Order: sequence, then structure tokens, then C-alpha cells
Amino acid sequence: MFVDRAEIQIEAGKGGDGCVSFRREKYVPTGGPNGGNGGHGGNVIFRAMEGVNSLMAFAHQKHWRAERGSNGEGSDRSGRCGQDLVIDVPLGTLMIDSATGMVIKDLIVPGQEVMAARGGGGGKGNTAFKSSTNQAPREATRGAEGEKRRIILELKVIADVGLVGKPNAGKSTLLSRLSRARPEIADYPFTTKFPNLGQVVIDIDRSFVMADIPGLIEGAHQGVGLGHDFLRHIMRAGILVHLVEPLPTDGSDPIQNYHVIRSELLQYDPALGQRPEIIVVSKAELPGSDEVAQQLAAELGRDVLLISAVTGNGLNKLIHRVSSELAARK
Repeated sequence: MFVDRAEIQIEAGKGGDGCVSFRREKYVPTGGPNGGNGGHGGNVIFRAMEGVNSLMAFAHQKHWRAERGSNGEGSDRSGRCGQDLVIDVPLGTLMIDSATGMVIKDLIVPGQEVMAARGGGGGKGNTAFKSSTNQAPREATRGAEGEKRRIILELKVIADVGLVGKPNAGKSTLLSRLSRARPEIADYPFTTKFPNLGQVVIDIDRSFVMADIPGLIEGAHQGVGLGHDFLRHIMRAGILVHLVEPLPTDGSDPIQNYHVIRSELLQYDPALGQRPEIIVVSKAELPGSDEVAQQLAAELGRDVLLISAVTGNGLNKLIHRVSSELAARK
């Protein structure tokens, strides 16, 4: 199950209460106060981790609470501090305050941490209130409550390359051919229900991460089809590889399909128009695919690659082009 958005309640630990206690020992008739302070409550910390690729852990557990601090004790013994609650999330997780809509942090670096809720301070024991005018204080304070807040977690997949195109354009097949990813593949639209990631190895020292973004259709920027659910994942991709199917099963025009998807990307976010884009006509094994590639190149005035994930034709050229674009961005 892939989950890329969740809303949860987090609660930092309450501070322990201070203690009221007096020293009572044989032969010490004037023993003074010796109540210790309470321990601080644990904080709630979010940490970006590699290897975590979904927010599924938050689909069923909606309340996350850090440990509270222990109460102070006699003999000036302070209470133990509550343990911090460290919550691991995938790289690319956006933390948003549910009440204000403010972005708290964008976790994109492995090991990056952010404290989302601070634990309550420990209460003071009666020893802290001892003074020259108050030799036997009988007061102590309670520990402070930990911070509570509702957090929206939104995952935007981080990838060097994003595969875009109409449903059934061959994105999943291409990803499975170039990497060890094993997405679901079939000859009907919307086979892919969530982004798939795969690592493509160029040589012993170089590789890149490719993401198969679920098929887009006209009106996606308004939420039609898979719409907003997955358009946001494209924002993380440094390079777009736009796959065009030469013989769409619905009988539509492949060149018009390119313009439809391109328009949806720009309407969702104009910044996508500045991303490097490699245009690829897929399924070169089909008759007429070469003519479609030539027509598209002539209309756009750009180079269009022709590949076949089935036969392997053109795949090395595509990898070389992606590698060159990635090198140019550094």
C-alpha cells in the first residue's frame, strides 16, 4: 500500500512534577527540604531516512506521543527525562502545520531532523524554594504540558528523472527494463496507481534515480483522473522524460497527446516549463513509430528519441542523454 499524504496528531511528553520532601534522619533534628525536580518531557522529532518510501506507517496510527518525564523524589533526586520520540519519514516529506497551513520543514537530506513538538519542562521540588526566610518550604510545581499539534505529512518523491506521459505510454515497462524496479505492467490505462522508483546504473561510479509518475490525462491539473494525487511528485524530478505512444489504443493523435500532457504540467506549475525535457517516442517496434518521431521533431524543432523497451532499441542513447543532462545541471 502506497500512502503519500497523512494527517496526524503529535504530543510531546509532559514534564514530571516536583517533589515535596524533607530530610528525616536519626540525630538530624533540623533536616531541611530535599525534594527533587521533575524530569523534562520527551520531544517529538521527525527524521528523514533513506529506505523509507511511503507514509503507510501513518495510515492507521494517527496519534504519536513522546514519553513523559518522571516525578522528582526525596533526597534531592531529580526525575528521569522522558525519551524523545523520533519518527522516521521518507526523503521528500513536507511537514505542514494543519492549523495554519504553514510549511514547517521540507525534509530532503538523509538524516535531517526537525523538532516538531517540544516536551514540557519539569516541575521544581521544594528544595528550589528554600531561602533564608523560608527554611521549610512546602511548595512544589507541577510539570508543564508538552506541545500538541496536528501535522500534515505530504510526500513528494525525490528522483533525478521523472517519466511522464499519457496512460499506457510505456513508462512502467521502461523503468523495469532500465532498473530493478518491478512495477505492475499491463495493456490497459492506469496500471500504475502510485509512483515507482528505480536506480539506473550508468557505470561503476554513476547512477541516477528514475520515477515512473502515474499516467496523466487532460484536466489533471484540476484533479481529473489521478490529478493532484501525483502531479506533485513531478516537482521533485530534475529532468522530465516525456514518453509519447505512437499508436494509442484509444485512437487519439500521439502528437496532440504530447501537447495535452505538456499543457497540464504547465498549468499545474509554470516552473515545470523550465525543467530539461527529453522527448521520447516509445514502442519503436510498432509500425509507424519512426514517422511519429519525425513529425514530432519537425513540429517542435527539437530532437526526439525513438526507443523500444521491448527490444532495447535506443535505450543506451536515452541513458547517455539523461547522463549528459544531469552532468549539465551540476
